[in-house]
Amino acid sequence: MDQEIDKKLESRQIKPTAMRQLVLSLLTEQRAAISLPELEKKFEKADKTTLYRTLKTFEEKKLIHSIDDGSGSVKYALCLEKCECQHDDLHVHFMCLSCKHTYCLNDMSVPSFDLPRGFQLNTVNLVVKGVCPNCNY
Repeated sequence: MDQEIDKKLESRQIKPTAMRQLVLSLLTEQRAAISLPELEKKFEKADKTTLYRTLKTFEEKKLIHSIDDGSGSVKYALCLEKCECQHDDLHVHFMCLSCKHTYCLNDMSVPSFDLPRGFQLNTVNLVVKGVCPNCNY
């Protein structure tokens, strides 16, 4: 297995098992976020519970984050190397209405909100919907 994959896992205190290496390798290759059902299709012979636990471990250790883009299926994407976020997703996501792919727009920060007195902000999920460059022809 790729040494870079092992380094990424170990940097987040995740034991590099074969399944974790395979899943991280696949996530590294993805340009768009991926759902658990999509991941299951790519690993047809793998145990579904193991895949789910792998994603949950990655999320707990801040290697990936989950995205609720309104499609009905939670998607997962790699965090940036420097990410120490609490997974309240402090960046914008873009969902293509044509191909249904969801992308992290890491260079776009979530705008600040001036909430009324007594309201406390805990999390922000900002999903912009439109057509991605691949479908915009």
